[in-house]
Amino acid sequence: MVLWIYLIVNDRGELLDFVLTPGNVDDRKPVPRLARRLFGKLFGDKGYLSKALRDELWRMFNVQLITSIRANMKNTLLPLLDKLLLRRRVIVETIVDQLKNISQIEHSRHRSPVNFVVNLLCGLIAYCHRPRKPSLNLAALAG
Repeated sequence: MVLWIYLIVNDRGELLDFVLTPGNVDDRKPVPRLARRLFGKLFGDKGYLSKALRDELWRMFNVQLITSIRANMKNTLLPLLDKLLLRRRVIVETIVDQLKNISQIEHSRHRSPVNFVVNLLCGLIAYCHRPRKPSLNLAALAG
């Protein structure tokens, strides 16, 4: 069985929430569950591009979903800060890389579901306790 983990992180690289789904679930499906305790803006890649999802997040949680657009879409104006932050979304990939390589959460053959969950949770806890996490350094970006 293939499982995917979806993460929500803040600008300081801190893990805010996560959800585990089977591999055949649409990437957009777990987003409302992850966004229920958020406020402000949520940045995602093109996989989360959906007018219905954007409207649902705004209506239910007052969260603005910001994604880049596809090549065949009409360009929309974004505030400069949002455009800069959208480019820096790669921080999530860095965090996932650290979870896989340093916390060793990627393992393909666990002997039991309990061992899998324990390994996953221990890896996430180990990441949360790291003193230096990848961050956006918003003070330098704003100033």
